[in-house]
Amino acid sequence: MRNRSPVFPLRWVSILFVFLAVALTAIQLVRYSRIRANFPPGMVIAGIPVGGLNSQQAAERLLQAYTGVPVELRYRDAVIQIKPSAVGFKLDLESMIAAADLERVSQPFWIGFWDYLWNRLPVPQPVPLIATFSEERLRAFLKDEIAARYDQPPSPSLPIPGSTTFQPGQAGTVLDIDRAVVLISDALRSPSARQVNLSFSRVKPPRPSIENLKLLLEQIVEGASYTGTIEMYINDLQTGQEIHFAYDQGQLVPPGIAFTAASTMKIPIMTSVFLRQPEPLPQEISDLIALMIEYSENGPADKLMETVLDRNLGPLQVTEDMQTLGLENTFLGGYFYPGAPLLKRFQTPANQRTDVNTDPDVYNQTTPADMGMLLEDIYYCAQNGGGTFAAVFPGQMSQDECRQMIAFLSKNRNGVLIEAGLPESVQIAHKHGWIIESDNLMHTISDAGIVYSPGGNYVICIYMHDPRQLLWDPANLMVSKLSEAVYNYFNLPAQ
Repeated sequence: MRNRSPVFPLRWVSILFVFLAVALTAIQLVRYSRIRANFPPGMVIAGIPVGGLNSQQAAERLLQAYTGVPVELRYRDAVIQIKPSAVGFKLDLESMIAAADLERVSQPFWIGFWDYLWNRLPVPQPVPLIATFSEERLRAFLKDEIAARYDQPPSPSLPIPGSTTFQPGQAGTVLDIDRAVVLISDALRSPSARQVNLSFSRVKPPRPSIENLKLLLEQIVEGASYTGTIEMYINDLQTGQEIHFAYDQGQLVPPGIAFTAASTMKIPIMTSVFLRQPEPLPQEISDLIALMIEYSENGPADKLMETVLDRNLGPLQVTEDMQTLGLENTFLGGYFYPGAPLLKRFQTPANQRTDVNTDPDVYNQTTPADMGMLLEDIYYCAQNGGGTFAAVFPGQMSQDECRQMIAFLSKNRNGVLIEAGLPESVQIAHKHGWIIESDNLMHTISDAGIVYSPGGNYVICIYMHDPRQLLWDPANLMVSKLSEAVYNYFNLPAQ
């Protein structure tokens, strides 16, 4: 019997191993094909793991993570949920899935299969989020649904009846919408950080309305039981807001009443002098202006008009200047010295009124508004060289000259009337006026000035007349209270 060759069994063993290898390779090929058909392990789209998922499954997971979960907003003690769809949030699924597909098939099949067999799976690059939302709709939501409901607006200071002061207002809080848009935008783009703590800003209480100040001033006049005539003009030099009212015999009447200007007429005289006197101002003229304004002397006023304006018609030139500035109720009909002739009799809208009559001097008249507007012209000219002077008298009045007029008016310190209602450290550029008439009684008091306060600058003019007698103490007290109330309006107590 012949012996079998020992090679024969080895051949079958080899064939078996080859068969097993082919079978294993086929199995691994099928597995790799399945893996390659889906997104590879470790694949991340917009921060969401999608390894092993197909395109549809990946899209559903993305939608669930980004549009199915609302963003939670916390504002003060409130918790508000906002759906992404409410602000038009949309995922660009097509672009993100396409980018992930490119990453999936970026490696050639057989090279990828070979790496798979050796367990060398590639690390896919993450696909960033591609999404949009409407910032306009988000801002509208924040404004209408959150700020409108949960903001705490500040409450303004209010006047205290029967006083010259204001009770402090309350600070408020308002949503910081710009910051909120940034925070919510980040939350909408995050699959996990979906909670936002909204910030707010503290808002100082606003100044009381100018109407509240007007009511307080009217209450002061009414509380004084004053039965004469009083008119008051105020202008906020920051905003241009005005207060203008008048009382006659305890009743409100339309403002625009003609009053004897008395020494407040020296403000128009000074203005006319500076319009005509070339710079620099001679010392003699400067000394005369100081005597006229600071010491309220009439002789220097007459001499200025005679020297700088016209020896005979100086007062009429002052009147002409005021009318050119649009101050139709202000005039000077003659010099101040006793027995001076009346150069011209003037009729104005104010002195032609029949409802109120203060028996104004035929020589000099004005209204609080006229004097206030002249002070405003001087103020704006001193501030920036502009205003009415530059338009009406081009090249005739410089900024430095207006500052000199402010300086002269600031030296008029008397501690009464408007000045009595101000702290001592506050600058006031003003001119007061009162006269003892032929019956040896005082009937008219006036004060007009610019107040430079820490909280804002303003013009204030107060004119009073009583046909019987204007008693100094109660009149001075009322004017000082009115002045104090205006100052307190511009300089509210610390909140």
